[in-house]
Amino acid sequence: MTPAAKAPKETGVTTIVLSLGGSVLIPSLESNELAGYAAVLAGLAERHRCFVVVGGGGEARRFIGVGRDLGIDEATLDEIGILVTRLNARLLVAALGDAAYPGVPETYAAAKACGVAGRVVVMGGVAPGQTTDAVAAVLAEEVGADLLINATSVPGVFTADPKKDPAAVRHGTMTPGELLALVAGERMGAGSNTVIDLVAAKIVERSGIPMVVLDGRRPETVRDAILTGVFEGTVIAKAACRPLPL
Repeated sequence: MTPAAKAPKETGVTTIVLSLGGSVLIPSLESNELAGYAAVLAGLAERHRCFVVVGGGGEARRFIGVGRDLGIDEATLDEIGILVTRLNARLLVAALGDAAYPGVPETYAAAKACGVAGRVVVMGGVAPGQTTDAVAAVLAEEVGADLLINATSVPGVFTADPKKDPAAVRHGTMTPGELLALVAGERMGAGSNTVIDLVAAKIVERSGIPMVVLDGRRPETVRDAILTGVFEGTVIAKAACRPLPL
């Protein structure tokens, strides 16, 4: 793949794209971090241009599981998952109130256009076969982002799944090529729940946009990482690149 040209940016404006896992934002409808993330994002939007891509989380996987039991094909299950991501995005928009663009764009071009309003832009999935991590990576290219943050339920990228392998070791820093090599063998299906998927890793490599993977279960972790550069996680960037603080 050839490198994509970055979009022109306003002088002095830093652009952040946040991939916000559904299992982080809405572990369940009864237990969620909508208010906490709304407060953090509204504050960040006073300093930075912010885009958020929300995942489906456990609720999406529940719908997909029911559909799979019914024998529904994977492409249709992906479409069901996308609808859930957009419902989650709509909830976050409502929590943000006037700090958010009052709609959920369904394409990259629409999201980019919404960003002109100077409010937080929130979207969900886009197309079957593409996780919201991949959506966030493509959106980061589209809007010429300075930083891509993946807020997930584990504190970074590990040598193995830390939830299954107690010997797994966290990477402090990685190059995009090292990330791509690590995730190349991951299986892709509707409701995929890997830290970073292959498509997202390829986009990160070709774009050269620095990415940070961190534990986003506490909204303050994302805020502190951006404003102070202090966090526990993994930085994926070219050697000698220090993307934080902004």
